[in-house]
Amino acid sequence: MANPMEVLHVMTPAEWGKPIDVDEKWIHFVDENVKAKLPRDTVVEDIRPHGASYWTRTAEISTHMADGTPRSYFLKVSQGNNGKGMVTGEFASMTALHKTLPKFVPEPIGTGTYASAPDIHFFCCELINMTDEIPEIQAFTSTLAELHTKGLNPDNRYGFHVPTYKGTIPQYTAWHDTWEESYYHSMKWFMQAEEKSQGVDEEMQELCQGILDKVIPRLLRPLETGGRRIQPRLIHGDIWAGNTSWNIDTNMPVIYDAAALYAHNEYTVEMAAWRPIRHLIGRQYMKAYFHYFPVSAPEEDQDDRNMLYYLRWDLKSSALFSGNLRYRNMAKETMKTLIAKFPGGYEEWAREKGEQPVHRVMPPTTIGLELKERPI
Repeated sequence: MANPMEVLHVMTPAEWGKPIDVDEKWIHFVDENVKAKLPRDTVVEDIRPHGASYWTRTAEISTHMADGTPRSYFLKVSQGNNGKGMVTGEFASMTALHKTLPKFVPEPIGTGTYASAPDIHFFCCELINMTDEIPEIQAFTSTLAELHTKGLNPDNRYGFHVPTYKGTIPQYTAWHDTWEESYYHSMKWFMQAEEKSQGVDEEMQELCQGILDKVIPRLLRPLETGGRRIQPRLIHGDIWAGNTSWNIDTNMPVIYDAAALYAHNEYTVEMAAWRPIRHLIGRQYMKAYFHYFPVSAPEEDQDDRNMLYYLRWDLKSSALFSGNLRYRNMAKETMKTLIAKFPGGYEEWAREKGEQPVHRVMPPTTIGLELKERPI
């Protein structure tokens, strides 16, 4: 897998208020390579701007099929190497989700590069007739639980076959045999991305080390030791109010704009983004979800795991918006809370529970902070 650091792009303060890098002219026509992804004998009628995005141009393509049936498609256009990775990752994500539970996601149509411009890349999918409202709680959480139930990785490994993106940042998707190992390296990657964006901060480095040394093994190792077990589940990876809606035609919830991963089903941001009260999809959704997919053991750790998972959301947000220290400061407070609660780490917990501690050494990774590798 290519090193995601090679295509890391973080937004500087000057970029926040700037127009999207992708020129709008690229959604004023339907490129020949986009047309080639549409069903055979499709007749294109029109293309016009549709939706909104921080980093891409988006449009609706109106067509009719060979039999005259109208059909519309959603087109997302990006540019550069980073943009190519973004649309490639989204297509792979949406394809995996659609194969697992097609009623829950728009049908992906294709991805590729414009014939008319080698630096312009696209993702195309079915355009869903949606409301502007968040989905009904029971229907949404039961369908999400169905996705997680059916979306088992047959190889029983955590990761994904291509990098998938959080905004413009590729997330760590290398394959690992344990969830602890996978999340450890994912957190290291986002810690490095955050530091690259916001600059070196000694307090931040110390807190990051405490999360890696104490908190991750304390909260994640018990999931897979002492006779307890979890399995890698296909997750959307970026569920919040902006990526969910209600399909008017099927009267079903729908999710889109995915950054998929085989992960613990409780992982960010499937439910971690539901933690803050500022989010429209909040804790009431989490509570309803656990009615359909029970909390992983140890059940008493669920809220703390959720806080740990949400930490990655804040690190990602801080990495995306260089110069804005709001999310860094929020991340610091979360790390202080977790480190203070678990100063003895996993070993102390195992002794208190009367379990034989399981010792692990995280293997080195090709990316990540130059933090000391140690048994945890």
